[in-house]
Amino acid sequence: MDLPWSTQIGAGLALTHGWALVVNGGAKIGCNVTLFHGVTLGRRDRISQDGVRVTEYPVIEDQVWIGPHAIVVGGVTIGRGSRIGGGAFVAENVPPYSIVMGNPSAIVKSGCTPDVMNPAPI
Repeated sequence: MDLPWSTQIGAGLALTHGWALVVNGGAKIGCNVTLFHGVTLGRRDRISQDGVRVTEYPVIEDQVWIGPHAIVVGGVTIGRGSRIGGGAFVAENVPPYSIVMGNPSAIVKSGCTPDVMNPAPI
């Protein structure tokens, strides 16, 4: 498991089978988030039109569930209460309370109920 001390993490983080979990130190993780094995929260570097390198990190809002081997990269925000299906590749923002699956990822349901085990009071 690679979970740097510099990562901003809210209360109630659940690591379900942390094997092969990789979180970049620049990522932000909200409260009552569940991460399964093999999840990657990674940075993305890109070159802007004016030639400047831009480095971006994901923001995971509260009550998000991220399934096994899902990859979330770059300056994306995963909205509150969303679920990311196993094996998904997410490189675009996800609206709150959405279910996302696939590679490339696609929203398959809106208005979902958050899946939080043993939530920490926030």
